[in-house]
Formats: sequence, structure tokens, C-alpha cells
Amino acid sequence: MPEKILRIGTRESQLALWQANKVKDLLESAGYTAELIPIKSEGDINLTTPLYEMGVQGIFTRSLDIALLEKRIDLAVHSQKDVPTRLPAGIVQTAVLERASYKDVLVPKQDTESIPFLKQLNNENEAFTSFPAVIATSSIRRRAQWLHRYPQSSMENLRGNVNTRLKKLAESQWHGAIFAAAGLQRIGVLPDNAIELDWMLPAPAQGAIVVVCGENDAFTYEACQSFHHLHTALCTQAEKDFLRTLMGGCSTPISALAQINDQQLFFQGSILTPDGKEKAVIEKTVPLEEASAIGTIAAEELLANGGRAIAEASGYGKK
Repeated sequence: MPEKILRIGTRESQLALWQANKVKDLLESAGYTAELIPIKSEGDINLTTPLYEMGVQGIFTRSLDIALLEKRIDLAVHSQKDVPTRLPAGIVQTAVLERASYKDVLVPKQDTESIPFLKQLNNENEAFTSFPAVIATSSIRRRAQWLHRYPQSSMENLRGNVNTRLKKLAESQWHGAIFAAAGLQRIGVLPDNAIELDWMLPAPAQGAIVVVCGENDAFTYEACQSFHHLHTALCTQAEKDFLRTLMGGCSTPISALAQINDQQLFFQGSILTPDGKEKAVIEKTVPLEEASAIGTIAAEELLANGGRAIAEASGYGKK
């Protein structure tokens, strides 16, 4: 094996470094030598503007893309949900790691015993939908889904890395904040009182880690193949295809989840208006051998069956 140190580009947050170290360990287990190259992203620097107001897909990946194209790094590690639906010219996906939890969780500020509403989040009892909860999130997808289910809630913006957001929650008067379960689990900060939101569909590719490299870098591409997880790659590609076909970005509340069971792929997708008042959903099951186009097909069917008006209200078709 040629002597080459693979330079892994990563953001500097604890979660990003965990993910990059995971890839580093996998490369070293396969006999390669690797090192981390931390790089700041715009999303890390600007911690006050809501993500959907920045109006930029790839806000957490662009700085790493530039470093990759300038050959300052050999590969970059991302949370796959942060990656734009189309990679920049000159960059290719080389591996998708096996997915962790795709779920969102509510982290309550207070003991759930003191607020009965918090114990009923997965119960469709209408008596609890009128509780005036104050919930924090920077995700317009989480905001829209929460308001669709709990329209009397007030939503607060919450930015920053995982630890920053947990600290802001502890110092707030909010009832709780919504996080991706995988991020909290990976760095060991998932609180015991966190509540999985079983009814909330995730962002496309949530819970998955992706590795990208230069399109002509055969050495780096091959180095990552030992940990490429085919089923996760198929599912997350379907979810990303759904997002791309709906032309959704940070300002559009789009959710998707693909799961494989018994040689079949089960797909769920939704789109909401930002205020959560209107919602369109689709579910499809196809044999695994027919699954490569399911994300696009599901999105086109959703648009044709009530989703187009919702998509247009959220900026469908705008560049």
C-alpha cells in the first residue's frame, strides 16, 4: 500500500470531530494512515441567524468543499443531512456510514412529571394539543411539524453546536428543545429524560455520515470502500432525491424516511407550510430492486396530489 497520509477535513464542533475521528478509525483499521484537518464553516461562525434565513444550502459544507477542491484536504466528513442534494463539480460521494438513529428527540428543561403535556408527546390525545408550550429549534422542518401537531405552541430560535444548544436550554424558560437523537448519542450527552418524537419525520439523511473526495482521487475513493454501507446509501439517496425533486432547501419544511425490511423499501415523505397549518404526505413500498428511483417518484406523486400548492407556498421552483 502506498505511503500517504489521508487528510480528513472536518468542522471543529465536538460532534463533527467525533464523526471525523470515526472515519479516521475506520481508515486506520483498513490499513491507511489519516489525520484531521479542522476547518471553520459559515454555519459555525454565525450563531444568531436562523438557518432558514441564511438562504444557502451547504452552509456547513461549503468551506470544506473549497478546501477539498484546493487540495488542502483529501476527504471531508459531513452529517449527510447537511450536504446539498447536488455536490459541487469536482467532488464525489465516496462512502456512507451505517446509519445511527434517524429520530428527533425533545429534551425537556424540566422534569416530565411536573408537566403532564411532556409525557403525552407520542399520544394523539387532542386534549394536549392546546397546551401553550414554548419549544426551541432552528429547524423549520421541526418547527412546522411541531406546530402542525401542537398549534398553540410558541417557537424560539436555537442555534449553535449541540453543547451550546443544551446550555442555552438550561438557561432558558422554555419547556424544551428539539435535537437529532444521533448527535446527542454520539457525543454522550443524550439526557435520560429526552423523549423520542416517534411521530416526527426526520430530515432527509438524518443520522447518516457521508464522506466525499475529489472526483479524480481514486486512492482516497478506494480507501473508503471498506466501510461504505449499501443499504444506508440507498435509503439516504432516496430521501435526498425526494428533497431535490421538491426543490427544497433550508426554507422548506420537507421530511423523508426510507427503511429496508425483508427485501422491500418503505418510503415516507411529507411537506408542510412553514406555519404547520397545511401538510401533504406520501407513503410507498417497493421491492428493493425497484428502489433506486423511489424518492423522485414519491415527490412527483406528492406534487400531483395536493403537495404542489404547499410547495409553492414554501418557495417551490425559486432559485
